[in-house]
Amino acid sequence: MQARNTLRVAAVAGFSAVAFGAFGAHGLKGLLAPELMTAYQTGVQYHLVHAVVLLVLAAWLMVRPDRWLSLASGFMTAGLILFSGSLYALALTGERKLGMITPVGGVSWLIGWALLLVAASRIPHSNSRS
Repeated sequence: MQARNTLRVAAVAGFSAVAFGAFGAHGLKGLLAPELMTAYQTGVQYHLVHAVVLLVLAAWLMVRPDRWLSLASGFMTAGLILFSGSLYALALTGERKLGMITPVGGVSWLIGWALLLVAASRIPHSNSRS
């Protein structure tokens, strides 16, 4: 993903993480079984963390466009949708089979983080000390 698109996704992800968190805290309080509420809250937590990751990736892409960072952004986005989205759907519907999607999102995030490591390792070494 390009910097502009990554920034857009980060903005939507951050906004929606706060909205889902508020909905869970206020709209779902007392309506969901405790284990479903825990799944929902886990989705929100990881959603918000990875929204910030996408924001950082967008900034990095603006400074130094890189295909590995672009790929990392794509996998981070996929992970957010699959992981958090499946937990939201599981919590709201009670359909346990949706939990089978969650690990696919987790693997997407792992790939995204690995691609971020590749991008970081490709930064030229600097002889200057800052």
